[in-house]
Amino acid sequence: MLLLTTTRDALLAPLQSVSGVVEKRHTLPILSNVLIEKRGQELTLLATDIEIQIKTTALGDGGEDLAFTVGARKLQDILRALPDTAPVSLSLDDKRLTIKAGKSRFQLQTLPAADYPRLAPPTAESLRFSIPQGAFKRQLSLVQFAMAQQDIRYYLNGLLLVATGGELRMVATDGHRLAYVSSQIEADLPKTEVILPRKTVLELARQLADNDDPMEVSIVGSQVVFRFGAIELISKLIDGKFPDYERVIPQHHPKLLTLDRPSLLAALQRAAILSNEKFRGVRLVLADGSLKVISSNAEQEEAQEELEIDYAGEGLDIGFNVTYLLDVLTNVAADTVEWRFNDGNSSALVTLPGNNQFRYVVMPMRI
Repeated sequence: MLLLTTTRDALLAPLQSVSGVVEKRHTLPILSNVLIEKRGQELTLLATDIEIQIKTTALGDGGEDLAFTVGARKLQDILRALPDTAPVSLSLDDKRLTIKAGKSRFQLQTLPAADYPRLAPPTAESLRFSIPQGAFKRQLSLVQFAMAQQDIRYYLNGLLLVATGGELRMVATDGHRLAYVSSQIEADLPKTEVILPRKTVLELARQLADNDDPMEVSIVGSQVVFRFGAIELISKLIDGKFPDYERVIPQHHPKLLTLDRPSLLAALQRAAILSNEKFRGVRLVLADGSLKVISSNAEQEEAQEELEIDYAGEGLDIGFNVTYLLDVLTNVAADTVEWRFNDGNSSALVTLPGNNQFRYVVMPMRI
């Protein structure tokens, strides 16, 4: 039974949109599959890992309505390997999907659509707002790198989203550093705080376009729904109490440096070459007119970089994990950054000149 005839890219693009959530290894074999449904002219592809579900629609051709599941990675690998403009036909016979393109022919095993698990579509929502995709994506990029990975404090393995009035805040921390960013949105929202799972954040960062096309965000109980373009992403939320981020952000650090971001980034990248691979520590030594970046390792090798800066005041010798410094300097787009210090045992605050919407706090380390 012929399912559809189309071009390779017309099928590969929607498949790539949903297959990012498919786990390579899962206890339920059907979760390695993508659900493909055809109703009239509309082709729907859906993938889930039980925590996140992504659905997208594409244009099919007429014919009989069908629904089945097939291995997402295998189908994607087959389509990728075909020539760009190759006409592709899909047909379903006796639980086997046949893919034909030119003289190539593949047969894949399918599983019943009725067995495919789905997240229940949310009903009564508690909050809804719209924001340009590019604005949301840029905001994500300024905080997502500070999320924890596989921390026992599960609420750190995600990103705090705070809507209040006409402001949207995002906060991420792994306990060693914290990133905060806020933006204005055209809405008047009741204060709502939710924690997005790490995988949801990374999937949004991958999928969102860098333009002004709208994205609709709906928060419904323990779920959040993002709708943009032809995509609907439903995600469960992390149930937990996020740390009090406002208490962590320093208010009155007296030592202020205004630094050229590319020069500082390059100096730290060079110093990191000889940092201890386990601890990744670098020392920042501040003196009148100068900032030295020093690193060493277990072989007694040492790197030293010196930057000329506009500073006159009390000296400082403080250590940091160089990865935490590189992360923030790589992800902000400004030419200059402002760095505030108190003493060698206090956290440092990184901000952008003339911008009170972004803050990055990093704890020192003993070296």
